[in-house]
Amino acid sequence: MRSQRGAIGEDGTAIGYADELDDVQLVAMLRDGDELAFIELVGRHHAAMIRLARSYVPSQPIAEDVVQETWLAALRALPGFEGRSSVKTWLYRILVNRARSLREREHKHLPISNPELVVDPNRFNSNGTWSSPPVPWVDEVEDRVRAERLAKSVRNAIDDLPATQRDVLTLRDVQGMTAAEACKILDLCDSHQRVLLHRARTRLRNALEAEFSESET
Repeated sequence: MRSQRGAIGEDGTAIGYADELDDVQLVAMLRDGDELAFIELVGRHHAAMIRLARSYVPSQPIAEDVVQETWLAALRALPGFEGRSSVKTWLYRILVNRARSLREREHKHLPISNPELVVDPNRFNSNGTWSSPPVPWVDEVEDRVRAERLAKSVRNAIDDLPATQRDVLTLRDVQGMTAAEACKILDLCDSHQRVLLHRARTRLRNALEAEFSESET
């Protein structure tokens, strides 16, 4: 590898890094003191990390603080990174842990007294997708007011999910991550991840169906 590759452009991004350099190589370069490697990593992942943090916290400024803390924590933990997972998964796991801690401090959820009902297996197929897809509500939205109401209802319904279900749903359905990535980030086995995702989807669908049924009566 070349030493001190590239330069910093006027927009603050690194110039001169070849596309073939992957995240693991950049981490190795960062360990060697290459500051431009850190700039490149931030450029690749920062925006997505903000979006993920925003799924957990109530405002954009707080999300930015969480991501900044995540980068600082990642730099401190850099010597212990062994490459057993992707750099993205490693970063997201740090972020989720910090966002979880913040969320637990900010919001005190009441315990659920009733045990979780068994998920109807007919609602999902073996790979976790809908066997009977939900009604595409977004396609039925006729004006901006209804669209905004729908978005707010979805956010509220996700916020009302139990924490572990909300985490899995956020990573899988909001952030579009794979089951393997979600398992690594949340430290779950695949079967547990599937159960949590099924339960979260069922609760979310039931909550939205109930709300929109009431609004039509």
